[in-house]
Amino acid sequence: MIQKGLEVGLLQVNCYIIGDEETKEAVVIDPGGDEDEILEVLKHHQLKLKYIIDTHGHFDHVDANLPLREATGAQIAIHEADAQMLSTPSAEAMFFTGNRLRPSQADLLLKENDLISFGLYRLKVLHTPGHTPGGISLVMEDHPYVYVGDLLFAGSIGRTDFPGGDFDALIDAVRTKIFPLGDNYTVYPGHGPVTTVGQERKYNPFF
Repeated sequence: MIQKGLEVGLLQVNCYIIGDEETKEAVVIDPGGDEDEILEVLKHHQLKLKYIIDTHGHFDHVDANLPLREATGAQIAIHEADAQMLSTPSAEAMFFTGNRLRPSQADLLLKENDLISFGLYRLKVLHTPGHTPGGISLVMEDHPYVYVGDLLFAGSIGRTDFPGGDFDALIDAVRTKIFPLGDNYTVYPGHGPVTTVGQERKYNPFF
């Protein structure tokens, strides 16, 4: 497996590029900006981008959707509950960056237990709302990895004070969907350092 993490955009979102070394098929999770850097990684590893996966619809995780789709032909995938956010003007984008979100449109609407295949690998979709109504986490089959977007951070959780946020739903999603994966699972969050399920179960003050 080829995996590369980049901090992209003004809010330093963790963007993950994952590829199959044999087939060269790849996915990009949360392309929040800096599409030239993402495309350079794909080119360096000779990867063909199959899916652009958004863990949720906030501007800082999706802003490079359109240029990546135009450059590669990859499909944009997001949970059905957040799909409208891709084309909706974002007050947060204007506030933080001075620019409007570059609008895009979903090609694939995701829901609980969907499987996203690229090469020999598959990501299982878990619906983990709370930060947004359509927040998802992605579990790598046959590997102890989970990509959680802004659901869970090292020592913290995602904000729930934006429109559509729900603190109780977020806490429940972590307890019922992420913690049961097992303490050995590596947690790849949308911001900040990588952590583990065991670390967060034991030390995260919200749990």
